[in-house]
Amino acid sequence: MKISIIGFGNLGKTFASSFIKSKFIKSEDIYVVTRTLPQSEMSLGIPMVNFQKLPDLNITASDIVILATKPQDFEEVAKTLKQFITDEQIVLSVMAGVSIEKIKEKLSVKKVIRSMPNLGTQIGLGMTVFSASAETDRKDLFIVQNLINTTGKSIYVEDESLINPATAVSGSGPAYVFYFMNAMIEAAEDFGFSSSEAEVLVHQTFLGAINLQSTSNLSYNELITKVASKGGTTESALKVFETNALDKIIAHAMQSANNRAIELGA
Repeated sequence: MKISIIGFGNLGKTFASSFIKSKFIKSEDIYVVTRTLPQSEMSLGIPMVNFQKLPDLNITASDIVILATKPQDFEEVAKTLKQFITDEQIVLSVMAGVSIEKIKEKLSVKKVIRSMPNLGTQIGLGMTVFSASAETDRKDLFIVQNLINTTGKSIYVEDESLINPATAVSGSGPAYVFYFMNAMIEAAEDFGFSSSEAEVLVHQTFLGAINLQSTSNLSYNELITKVASKGGTTESALKVFETNALDKIIAHAMQSANNRAIELGA
């Protein structure tokens, strides 16, 4: 199987690296179109002759074309890419906000899969939600899902409109976690812990909580109850969250992210 990657930024590099490490795709079968050619030591083992600044017939010879350009650059990129794309190819987009219909129109293709990966893909623990055009068959979906899963886990949704909420949940989600962690670190420092001590306290707390949840059959509310004994310290903290309607603030923030995703795709 041959793959072309259009754009060699963070996501382009992440997918290329994951394909190669998983031995799903050979490095010599990956072609890259990028504005800036990398130094050989940054090529991930992909032959330097496979890197080009402009699309060429290597694109036509590929089974899958991955669009990893910036969304705002897509229309310009499509002008030079279109002549090398065929109806038999699968086009996989990792661009935020660009609809399946727009990709089909600008590239004159039928088989389009639109995905929303998140930051965790960089370490093989990503979460990707993807949807596909009606012309994409089960075999195509199976192949692409296997490719995506080299970067973590994935969920297929028939309704493309769910890609925007997925952006608000898992796409933006890592930043929410980092925000909460940073607030806890700052609070720990206010208590008198050093910066390094506060980071260890918070990092290990999150790591332990995530691993505990992943190995437990208990619901989130049941896990909260296990930590929050009646009249204890945790219950006191949770009451502050409830009084300030933290759950509604989180929901409102995620709705704002969803609205922005819709605006960007308009």
